[in-house]
Amino acid sequence: MTGIKTTGEKKLMLFSGRAHPGLAGEVAEQLGVELVPTKAFDFANGEIYVRFEESVRGSDAFVIQSHTAPINKWIMEQLIMVDALKRASAKRITVIMPFYGYARQDKKHKGREPISARLVADLLKTAGADRLMAVDLHTDQIQGFFDGPVDHLFALPLLTEYVGARVDRDRLTVVSPDAGRVRVADRWCDRLGAPLAIVHKRRDPDVANQVSVHEVVGEVEGRTCVLVDDMIDTAGTICAAAEALFANGAAEVLVAATHGVLSGPAVDRLKNSRISEVVLTNTLPLEPQANIDKVTVLSIAPMLGRAVREVFDDGSVTSLFEG
Repeated sequence: MTGIKTTGEKKLMLFSGRAHPGLAGEVAEQLGVELVPTKAFDFANGEIYVRFEESVRGSDAFVIQSHTAPINKWIMEQLIMVDALKRASAKRITVIMPFYGYARQDKKHKGREPISARLVADLLKTAGADRLMAVDLHTDQIQGFFDGPVDHLFALPLLTEYVGARVDRDRLTVVSPDAGRVRVADRWCDRLGAPLAIVHKRRDPDVANQVSVHEVVGEVEGRTCVLVDDMIDTAGTICAAAEALFANGAAEVLVAATHGVLSGPAVDRLKNSRISEVVLTNTLPLEPQANIDKVTVLSIAPMLGRAVREVFDDGSVTSLFEG
């Protein structure tokens, strides 16, 4: 059986879209369940068909899908899966998005722009989702976009444990690649007992992913610097920030980020940079070309598994991160 039954016939069922089956399989293994057999395919015109091959009536359903490229396709597939569960009488539907698509469009920067992160939350609610679970949202306020419980999980303990064991903490400086990531970097400082530095940059508002790096604020000369961010997309920001640190005398630069989007020239930029190591989690699947020596991938499956278990048992997800 693919579900776990407890007192009162409460049943946990785990469903996976096609975007990142490897992570879903790891989470299933952590929970000691099997993924529910699912038939899914694309019609000739690109429309998606989904059918679950077991009864889901009365189940506590968890639908995991990473919003990776092609992102619109996988968001749509997850919406269709939620709709199918709702119409098949699942008791509660929790959507697990290790990476929340469109999270960067969380406010209007200019007139006549959408707030796409809110739209995604509305679509999931309309489809039938009762609860959302995501890892390292781009901004905390996205939790308020969904009318229902949102479990915001953090990769910080996983990443800091790895980096803390990898470097000499006496020579470590945590670096924010821009002013917007200072709060994230500050949490790293608290965990590792390290000082903070900031790379001051300006973004061209009319050109996507165009960044001009300026001065470094903080002491980095002779230090091992770890640049921290929630995601690496084209790697332009992070590589330019690394160069600014080396220009200011940094001895070594590591990068740590939760989400390895790695679009377009990202892998080549990282490969050709002086960054010594890039530490990511597996919230998103990495393309084969991203399997380079300096990229280290840590699994978030144990954390997702514990969070699902807490939700299923009506426990506390917050307790996973206290202290």
